[in-house]
Amino acid sequence: MRDSKDKLESWMPRTKLGRMILEGQISSIEELFMEGLRIREPEIVDVLLPGLQEEVINIGLVQKQTDAGEKSQFRAIVVVGNRDGYVGLGSGKARQVRSAIEKAAVDARLNITPVRRGCGCWECGCGKPHSLPFQVRGSCGGVEIVLIPGPRGLGLVASEAAKIILGLAGVKDCWTRSYGSTRTVPSFACAVFDALKKTYQLVTPKDWVS
Repeated sequence: MRDSKDKLESWMPRTKLGRMILEGQISSIEELFMEGLRIREPEIVDVLLPGLQEEVINIGLVQKQTDAGEKSQFRAIVVVGNRDGYVGLGSGKARQVRSAIEKAAVDARLNITPVRRGCGCWECGCGKPHSLPFQVRGSCGGVEIVLIPGPRGLGLVASEAAKIILGLAGVKDCWTRSYGSTRTVPSFACAVFDALKKTYQLVTPKDWVS
């Protein structure tokens, strides 16, 4: 915690958006997505989402054959979220595990996205944002996943990686159905993240009401 606070105190913005946030011209992350602004500095997310949590989903060894011989690196997959409608997924490679995790955490912050929540299950109908508003499908590589809204109190019927991502996004009740090479954790996590991103890309009848 001290390290993150020290980084924010010594933060020198390199982009116009970063300077606007430091000067107080932008005070919420919702403004960034409404204006379609791209996040290029991880500190922006730390400032606008101070309660951000992060979890390491997977760490694997990646080997590459070069002219100088075999080169080995660690690849980390990290997810960040505030458990209230925002989640990000990132990956990073480095010779040391800690460096790979740090790179992945930075990448996850740069990929932060809003998640639309609701109560799309016909069995429930409570109207509270405990699940998803509708069924959504995501894919990555050879993996495809379907997120199905569940009734209140169901919990997350999903694999461990999906539970972490959905939990950090703020989704409490949900069914999942997956196809393909689901044992490939990086592709599986990316598919779940892709599905969550689509919750804001799809237009619903409520979006047309002014």
